[in-house]
Amino acid sequence: MTRRETVINALQHRDTEHIPFHAEFTAQEEERVVQYTNDPDFYKKYGGYLHYFQYWGYPTEQPDKKGYFKDDFGVTWNRNGADKDIGVIEKPVIDEPDIALYPTPYLNEKRIREECERILATKEDKFCFAGIGFSMFERLWSYTGMEDALAYMITDPEFVDTLLDKILEFNLKVIDIFNDYPFDGIYFGDDWGQQKGMIMGAPLWRRFIKPRMEIMYRHAKKNGKFVLQHSCGDIQDVFDDLIEIGLDCYQTVQPEIYDLKEIKRKYGDRLCFWGAISTQKALPNLNASQIKAIIDETVSVMSVGGGYILAPTHAIPKDVPPENVIAMLEHFKKF
Repeated sequence: MTRRETVINALQHRDTEHIPFHAEFTAQEEERVVQYTNDPDFYKKYGGYLHYFQYWGYPTEQPDKKGYFKDDFGVTWNRNGADKDIGVIEKPVIDEPDIALYPTPYLNEKRIREECERILATKEDKFCFAGIGFSMFERLWSYTGMEDALAYMITDPEFVDTLLDKILEFNLKVIDIFNDYPFDGIYFGDDWGQQKGMIMGAPLWRRFIKPRMEIMYRHAKKNGKFVLQHSCGDIQDVFDDLIEIGLDCYQTVQPEIYDLKEIKRKYGDRLCFWGAISTQKALPNLNASQIKAIIDETVSVMSVGGGYILAPTHAIPKDVPPENVIAMLEHFKKF
């Protein structure tokens, strides 16, 4: 059975001979592990099961401001702080609830298609998909700032509707490009959760985010693709909603937040889970043998009846010792 077939079986809630797994790294952590192993291709040796790229808007470094990157959406990101991969917005490009301030994004179709062709040409036998990062709520707050995005949901809901519809319109064009290619799935990145509960609360998520995600999921599924959704944090209040609108796989599952046995019992026959190996507590702080024991326990709970992709809860950050990364990957491979 190929790695692709193994992932599809897991997504369809079938027991699999091997547990599909995946790992990814922040740029700083990848550099540390490369130095530790003296191998720039260290991850290839472990044979992960997923192969994908995310469209973020192709930030370009500003020639007059080192560490500042402007993306296709007109947003400038400062990467001079701790976050070297995404950064923080320099300032809102929409600083009041006026849709006239909306900066029409540049659809770099040529580059997106080049990415699609590159990722498909290098997929081997893996499950292959394309994604949109900052796909709805995150794109909203990247325009307005987080505080104003939340405030406008209460004070100026019509403005929020109009702006989200523009974001949706753009995303559907990107999905149309993805649908020209034989991907196995489409992935949406959009953080809705915090350590306890949702950033905007479930009622406002249902009011503003759910109907637009449903349109994107339906658009993604029209060629038979699977839909995968990333959100950090606690979003269990809307698991039923996500299943209702067609979600196949949820990433990322943080064991600090979720009772793994409970969510597997309650949702495991309807939702595939991806993640559950903690980048917040376990990987940075425990030793290799403790991490292996956690992996064993997690797999014993989450893989029953399929529906599980074994992985760290997020891109592995720079505070994880490289020896723990290698121990984790070696143990993943045993499954």
